[in-house]
Amino acid sequence: MKSDPLSDILSLLKPDTWVAGGLHLGGDWSVSFDAHSGIKCYAIVSGTAWLAIEGDEAPLLLEAGDCVLLPNGRRFVLARDLAFPPLAFSAMPTEEWVGGIATVNGGGDTMMLAGHFAFTGSHIDLLLGTMPAIIRLRDDSDKVGLRWALERLRLELSAIQPGGVLVAKHLAHLMLIQALRIYLSTEAGRGVGWLFALADPQLAASINAIHAHPGARWTLPALAKIAGMSRSKFAQTFRAKTGHSPIMYLTRWRMLIACRRLTQGVDPVAVIARSLGYESESAFSTAFRRSTGYSPRNYARQQYQAVQA
Repeated sequence: MKSDPLSDILSLLKPDTWVAGGLHLGGDWSVSFDAHSGIKCYAIVSGTAWLAIEGDEAPLLLEAGDCVLLPNGRRFVLARDLAFPPLAFSAMPTEEWVGGIATVNGGGDTMMLAGHFAFTGSHIDLLLGTMPAIIRLRDDSDKVGLRWALERLRLELSAIQPGGVLVAKHLAHLMLIQALRIYLSTEAGRGVGWLFALADPQLAASINAIHAHPGARWTLPALAKIAGMSRSKFAQTFRAKTGHSPIMYLTRWRMLIACRRLTQGVDPVAVIARSLGYESESAFSTAFRRSTGYSPRNYARQQYQAVQA
């Protein structure tokens, strides 16, 4: 099965730090959450909840079936009533947790499931840089897969079973991908970023070509031809959708691949340079330093030392 740009990006950004859990809330409940890195995903299984993000004036009322992504890391509060004094999530008593679900004030009001993904790969802004503080997903026609993942995750967290940690991890990742798919399908044409370009069939064709053959000698005319557009129209549309020129996107993608391969420590720099379309190790090193601030060898050394620490 061939890969695709969304799978490629998530693989290189490595969402390998994850947390999946649930909250069963009752009474006069209000919970505050500290700033975070990566993406948080919340789904309301039953009941309602007010969501207030730091710096946003208008809170959102979430209802059963709603799902939100919080990609920008701001502090936030989830509450039955935002006038209630919040309990810090980090201060929640450990005895409240059974498996992966915490019960607050006896539960019975609102049930929600959550996933948190922190990314360890470089160039994280390629995925998160253009996303708004809150992404609300409400399109029922697209949420069949998400609902299935949520229900399975709820069952895994409620009843401890053999292999449950691994199953919950895969279900949480499925939650993230399904949410991003829905975001992509419902927000096409409304924002700027590489994710939006994937919703445009013509631009997606050129991005797929870049991902399939990152070392090819791509030129603007060649990519425009794949997209079925004139050179000027393609360049204009690509920049409008992604915020970058096609050649800049190509370079950033090559650097992401280079970062992974340098971290793996298998191939010499010269081999990586040639495989990514650079005629010389010197030309590749210059592009890599411009992108990351490090020479390829210093980057590889730094990553090795980080792993050993």
